[in-house]
Amino acid sequence: MTENASYDELVRGAEEVLLAEELKARLERGTPLRVKAGFDPTAPDLHLGHTVLINKLRQFQLAGHEIIFLIGDFTGMIGDPTGRNVMRKPLSRDVVEQNAETYKEQIYRILDPEKTVIAFNSAWMGEKSAADIIRLASKCTVARMLERKDFGMRYQSGQGIAIHEFLYPLIQGYDSVALNADVELGGTDQKFNLLVGREIQKEYGQAPQVVMTMPILEGITQGPEKMSKSLDNYVGITEAANEMFGKIMSVDDEKMWRYFELLSFRPASEIRSFREEVQKGANPRDIKFRLAHEITERFHDAEAAREAKADFIRRFQKSAIPDDLPEMTIRCQGGKIPIGNLLKDAGLVASTSEAIRMIRQGAVKIDGTRVEDTKLVLKAGTSGVVQVGKRKFAKIGLD
Repeated sequence: MTENASYDELVRGAEEVLLAEELKARLERGTPLRVKAGFDPTAPDLHLGHTVLINKLRQFQLAGHEIIFLIGDFTGMIGDPTGRNVMRKPLSRDVVEQNAETYKEQIYRILDPEKTVIAFNSAWMGEKSAADIIRLASKCTVARMLERKDFGMRYQSGQGIAIHEFLYPLIQGYDSVALNADVELGGTDQKFNLLVGREIQKEYGQAPQVVMTMPILEGITQGPEKMSKSLDNYVGITEAANEMFGKIMSVDDEKMWRYFELLSFRPASEIRSFREEVQKGANPRDIKFRLAHEITERFHDAEAAREAKADFIRRFQKSAIPDDLPEMTIRCQGGKIPIGNLLKDAGLVASTSEAIRMIRQGAVKIDGTRVEDTKLVLKAGTSGVVQVGKRKFAKIGLD
């Protein structure tokens, strides 16, 4: 692999590289780079959105660079304020430690355990004195912090900003000092924090790290919202093979290419050939089968992926209702229930707002008939098979 080819592959899918010339220069030296990505253990399980960064770490790892998977057990107790219009509730030490352990287990489904350094930022931050924290805080001004869009908006609207929230980007920046990072990866929403890392490294006499931001992966539903458990539009990397395969197949045809770019390990040239196949008349569904198989095999195995594909074909291409269709009875207040409440009470959506969104997307059916009225009210005494999207079914009776 030539240096240019190596650079092109390493930056594939990246939103920004700051500064690209610095990265090229460091690659040309031929010395392995120390590449860092940090994850706060705020939830017990990882989903495909998280793996966009982990996949990029894997690319650097395969190119011979030193990978540092940083678990922010110290910063996790502060709570990342990025993108928040209110203060995030800090996590307890017990919750952080439990989630950190599951992260350690899950990342080895992608990264080589023998070549991956796992670090915890409590290892150095836990030893800092109050005087050390004050010295670190002196490295940045309040005016600089208010340049952050979320901080600035909260300040302008009169929303409170706690002092400890200002510490978060400073501590993340100091992590790069402690690890002597050459490159730091993060989502596009982390750009401010990553650039603070460059500034803090300069303050401590280190060469500033190259910053690479990766796009935020959209969820599997048709909207532009990012993949999130709270929006129920995610694919968990520990999910059953059938569920994982089916969720990926539910991604619309255009968004499929975004998933290929950010999640597939296939060469960019091969993905371009897939696009050409579709342009020449190939069914996008058949290309999507390759994506779903690849990802399912990655987190399970080849046999599980084959069985998941066969199950998908049996259930969905033949319009089969699942054999294990759940049955339930839902009580109606006053003898009737709005469709949004019905879907939420049945566990088919996370909220009534999601129910309305799914109806507007044409993703809700009752006995095979698409529901178009978001204000539909159903009466007690009726029953039917309710479907949300391509994967969620329930036989519901109203009492």
